Order: sequence, then C-alpha cells, then structure tokens
Amino acid sequence: MNGEAALERFLATLAARDASPHTRRAYEAAVGGYLRWLDDRGVDWRRPPREALRAYLAELSDGHARSTVAQRLAAIRSFGRWARRAGLIEADPWTAIGTPRRPRRLPSVLGVGEVERLVEVASAPSSTPASRHGAPRDELAAALEVRDLAIVETAYAAGLRISELAGATLGSLDLRRGEVRVTGKGRKERVGLLGRPARAALEAYLEDGRPVLAARSGGRSPDALFLNRFGRPLGARGIRLRLDRLFDRAGLPEATSPHTLRHSFATHLLDGGADLRVVQELLGHSSLATTQVYTHVSPARLRAAYRGAHPRARPAEADR
Repeated sequence: MNGEAALERFLATLAARDASPHTRRAYEAAVGGYLRWLDDRGVDWRRPPREALRAYLAELSDGHARSTVAQRLAAIRSFGRWARRAGLIEADPWTAIGTPRRPRRLPSVLGVGEVERLVEVASAPSSTPASRHGAPRDELAAALEVRDLAIVETAYAAGLRISELAGATLGSLDLRRGEVRVTGKGRKERVGLLGRPARAALEAYLEDGRPVLAARSGGRSPDALFLNRFGRPLGARGIRLRLDRLFDRAGLPEATSPHTLRHSFATHLLDGGADLRVVQELLGHSSLATTQVYTHVSPARLRAAYRGAHPRARPAEADR
C-alpha cells in the first residue's frame, strides 16, 4: 500500500474514533507533508532509513517553533503506531529517533478581581450597532447584552470550552438543578455546574434576550442555547469574537483568551480547596496528569503545601 492510501485509512480511523475535524486536518497536514517529503526523495515510507528521518527532523526544525515541531512529530508518531497495529509496517521507525520535547507552558489565569471586572463590563450597556433587520435598536442591544453576560457567567461557572458553549442546547440546560450537559472532546458528555450568578444570568437571557433573538430566525426556532443577532446558533467563532471584545473593554492582559476563563475556573477551584480529582471531573479531563498542571499555577495552593510540609516554613508555637 502506498503512503497516500495509508493516510486515507488512518484519517478514516480518526474519524471513527470521533476525532474533531480540527485534529483530522492537523494530522492530515503533518503526516501528508512527511509522506510527500519521503516520496520526493524516493524513500519507501514503510522502511525509511534512520538517516532520512534525521534529515527530515533537521529540515522540519529549521524555521519552526519547537511547539510546532512537537505537534507534527506527535501526529507522525501516531500514524506510525497505527500503521504497525494495522500490519502495514513491521515496526515504527520513529521509535529509534530522539525528538525534541514540546515545551510545557503554564496556562495564564485571571485573578478573581479581574473576573469580577469582566462581569461588570459584560453587565454594563455598550454601544451595540443599530439593527437594520426590523427590531428596534434598544431591544436588540439589550438582548445581545444579556446573552453576552450569560456566556461569560456560564463559561466561568462551569469551565466550558468555546466548542461546548456553542454546542449547548436548551434541552441540555437544567436551571432548577444548576446544571448544563455538554459534549467535550472525543464526544464525551459531562455535566457542568452553575452557581447562582450564572443561573440568574441565564434566566435573564432566556426571559428577556433569547426570545428577541429567536424571533429573528424566520420561524425556524433553533434549539441552540446561544443565538446570534439573526436568530441562528451562535458558533464558536462568534463567541470568541464577543468575548475578545469584552476582554478588551475590561482592560484584561493582552494574552487573555476565551480558554483563559477555563484555566481560571480550575485554578480558582484549587485555590478554594477543591480536590484535584473533582476538578478533573468538572473539566472533563481523561487523565489526572492533564489537570495537575493547575497545581503549578495556583499560588495559594503552593503556599499552603509549602507551609504545611517545610519544617522552616511553619510558624513557631509562640507565634500561633
């Protein structure tokens, strides 16, 4: 089997495992580029010599960030493991090649005060552009504002990803129990919990905002929880755009992204004394090791662990 046919089978396997379209595109680009590189040099993809792999690694590393190199090699290694299990190759040639590790960067988080400032900005009236599609400007502006506040409160309260916010439906929301059921990575479902501020923001949106937006859908009555100004489901790109504008208005750090709210959710839970496995469950992580990164960005947790464990950090009896 040639490399192109093997890649098609590999991508079909990823699709069968419910890998996201973004993951499949990234793997197709990384593995496809690697296979073309071998083919251009007349190298059999099933048995590439070590010298060829080292040459490819050197060329890939030239001009690319270490994180990019690590991402592409991870895709190529995944392809190699799959090909071996599928019986297309005898052994994965990359197992004998040392590759650079992806640098582990700590996620950026917001302080509690910064989150409160974001909520204040989202609660304040803004200069929303006038409507050209029938509804009075004030009515549309108010609907968009209560929607945006509900998005901020829900994202922070439940630690949701952008895709999970965009995929939430009316049927997935239970305000009485304070729960929202979402579908995360790998099509795994989990329940996000909603505190009183998030429930209040969602109640206001469902009562005063969503009906205004739904009326602009032309009678289609979408089931999506969050709607755009035309009454259609608000996608991940639209949510990102709205949040980015709110971050800017709140004067938050330049590196703040929608995912920063998820990082902040996890870190603030740990600061408040939540168990790491509880945070893992709420985030929907399959591995505890993924959640443990937040123990390194939680200053309060680090200080508590240090004071409780280090003999020279404990207060003297007379000082207690």
